[in-house]
Amino acid sequence: MTENLQNNPKRIIIIGYMGAGKTTLGRALSKILGFSFYDLDWYIETRMRKSIAQIFEQRGEEGFRTIECNMLHEVAEFENVIISCGGGTPCFFDNMEYLNQQGETVYLNATTDIICKHLDMSKNVRPLLQGKSPEEVKSFVDEQVSKRNAFYMKAKHIIEVPLMDSREKIFTMAEQLIETIGISKKA
Repeated sequence: MTENLQNNPKRIIIIGYMGAGKTTLGRALSKILGFSFYDLDWYIETRMRKSIAQIFEQRGEEGFRTIECNMLHEVAEFENVIISCGGGTPCFFDNMEYLNQQGETVYLNATTDIICKHLDMSKNVRPLLQGKSPEEVKSFVDEQVSKRNAFYMKAKHIIEVPLMDSREKIFTMAEQLIETIGISKKA
């Protein structure tokens, strides 16, 4: 058992569009595997002492993406971690290639309907969606996922995401992901 644990990946990196369940699933994986969990957006906000919205406002998207890339390189050096990336992280610089070199990348491939349901259930404010009707949100999500899919599909593992509307479904999904990657759980 100890030998198997030593062969486990040191990093599991979760990518996908906002609302796919990256943070939710990452936290569940962290509990099951005993790994630390880092949400990249949270890490950026903590290190920069500013919200993502403030960084965008002060530095623009290009400035934010540069900061995001630098913070990604910091977090990706940690061991025994689950990292939940921002939805756009894989789509800039050489981030996706870098992530694949650093650990087991997992794309949470959720349908637009699932994403919209998750976003409805979420307590998080999503600046990109504010002021949009449900139809506009669905159209926006469709368009964005289409643009980003080529990057997301480069992940080592692609997982189809069901509606994760209960603790049981979340942990079942986490167990399936662990099995897919072939990870030995902590004793």
